[in-house]
Amino acid sequence: MAYDLTGKIKLIQDAQTFGSGFTKREMVVTVEDGKYPQDINVEFVQDKINLLDNLQVGQQVTVTFDLRGREYNGRYFNNLQGWKIVAASNENAFAPDDYSSAHPVNDPPDYIDDDIPF
Repeated sequence: MAYDLTGKIKLIQDAQTFGSGFTKREMVVTVEDGKYPQDINVEFVQDKINLLDNLQVGQQVTVTFDLRGREYNGRYFNNLQGWKIVAASNENAFAPDDYSSAHPVNDPPDYIDDDIPF
């Protein structure tokens, strides 16, 4: 089952690769929760670690994750395993396919004529 959280990036850690070949990378997202903001750790594993490459501390994001649980030595642990990130500044950042998607909506190409012909 997938869950979402929206908040501001507080920390992005470097990738860790273990002897088994398992790779993970973690980020902390601060979520406003009433009077007391919550710092939520989300881990990204294997090919999903690349999702963190173009993000910056302070950026507003929505993270989609799965809740994972495991037992180790009689203790139980939960992890939030992220698999999708949408940066608030990137939502609707590009115009429809009417002209090249390389032109941001806020900066249309010079060749668009705003004059109405009728």
